[in-house]
Amino acid sequence: MGRIYKRGQTWWIQYYGQGQLYRESTKSSMKSVATSRLRLREGDIGQGKLPALHAEKTRFEDLARLYLQDYRINGRKTAYRAQELVNRLSIQFSAIRARLITTQHLLGYIDRRLSEGVTSATINRELAALKRMFRLKARQTPPLVSTIPHIPHLKEHNVRQGFFTDEEYTLLRAALPDHLKVPFILAYWTGMRMGEVLMLRWEQVDLAEGLVRLEPGTTKSGRGRLIPVPAEVCAVLRQWRDQTSRRYPASPWVCHYRGERLARVQKKLWDKICQRVGLTDKLFHDLRRTAIRNMVRRGISERIAMEISGHRTRSVFDRYDIVSEADIHDARARMNLVHRVRPGLSFEETQESNAGSFSAASLAPSEHNGEHSEGERNSHEGLTA
Repeated sequence: MGRIYKRGQTWWIQYYGQGQLYRESTKSSMKSVATSRLRLREGDIGQGKLPALHAEKTRFEDLARLYLQDYRINGRKTAYRAQELVNRLSIQFSAIRARLITTQHLLGYIDRRLSEGVTSATINRELAALKRMFRLKARQTPPLVSTIPHIPHLKEHNVRQGFFTDEEYTLLRAALPDHLKVPFILAYWTGMRMGEVLMLRWEQVDLAEGLVRLEPGTTKSGRGRLIPVPAEVCAVLRQWRDQTSRRYPASPWVCHYRGERLARVQKKLWDKICQRVGLTDKLFHDLRRTAIRNMVRRGISERIAMEISGHRTRSVFDRYDIVSEADIHDARARMNLVHRVRPGLSFEETQESNAGSFSAASLAPSEHNGEHSEGERNSHEGLTA
């Protein structure tokens, strides 16, 4: 049984739950408030629920602490990113109790971030981190949050479409220093994520077979992958390995600076070099899109390309398989090669003109039709190469 009592002008309640004594201030001078609060607590205990005292005292800092701890315990490689999200959310919610973070507060947060020029995608990542914090706290015993507020999700209209052309790749490759040139080339040809590239050890690279092996647990999905490496990349890696073994024989890392593993490709340095060669708004992650796009256009099946890149869902893979204007023109040229119908012919003449038009012989320029245009000849040569 519980009881209510008064301390000064404030009413308190006292009750037992699972053999433990609880005392709680109602922060009210009204006896009816204390009576209602005691009945609520006794009802929770009767249903086997622990008192919600801890949940009511939980602050945003408590949510963030458990969120970062979860990253550390699970060995996630993007812990620095999680800390950045916590820092941004702290500006709005620092020292606020979790139960006071409502949907209305979140709408105000969204409005403020939008006014600062932040993209919808960035805001969604921040809100997703907050939702994860609430869920982690709700799974604790006893739960450290009583309810999880509805957290809005914005529509994203800024899906990244950037990729490197062959000319841009050649230009930037020549401008990069050696320690950045190696991860740049690897990402361009294989589509590996930055973290996967920077964590590579020489023992994972088989230059004789032209293969890179990503062990289970070292990738974003946790699954291992076997990645083919073309001859150009093998030649670069062989030269870099020889140089590394002479200067830094104890270093096991493929991507390093003076023997120490590269933690990440510094954005300021990357942007500076890109601007120097006339490339703007280029991201290192654009290399992943480029590799996937190139694999598909070189005839590698999409299933194999997904296996190499590590994509587990088709929807995400399709976002990376970017279609450029050049691809559209190439498709038009190929369509012209197969279906060549001269306008103004009668039905009988059209049948005679198109007889055998899908055979290899009919695709060659005919003498009675005259020479094709230069663009059509180039398209034909490219198709049959």
